[in-house]
Amino acid sequence: MFAYPVTLKPDDNGTLLVTFKDVPEAITVGESEDDALTQALDALEAAFEIYFAGKRPIPMPSKPKRGQSVVQLPVLTAAKVLLANEMLAQKVRKSDLARRMGINQVQVDRMLKMKHATRVESLETALGTLGRHLEVSLV
Repeated sequence: MFAYPVTLKPDDNGTLLVTFKDVPEAITVGESEDDALTQALDALEAAFEIYFAGKRPIPMPSKPKRGQSVVQLPVLTAAKVLLANEMLAQKVRKSDLARRMGINQVQVDRMLKMKHATRVESLETALGTLGRHLEVSLV
């Protein structure tokens, strides 16, 4: 669904520095390439929280260069990104969405937390409330 190109650069202490062109706030290190890519997902999710808090749209991933590593977002994370961006695009506040859905604002807050195990059905309902439909495909 969402694959963010990542740059892995050897650091001077034997680790790999991980950066993202699309999300410059996401920076981390790893001991190996596998570790760096695992840490990269955590860095992306932490950066997304910064975007959410600042009410800034999360950048969509650019096309990776040939052979460039990517970090694939889990479906739940991708759905949260889409919800947050749609709320910003429509200028819908958390309290507005909660009122439209007939739920407490705390539930909307949880939906937008990266580490919260939100049910996909809840995100589908929230997006539906905004006139959007979530689709998942197999590639």
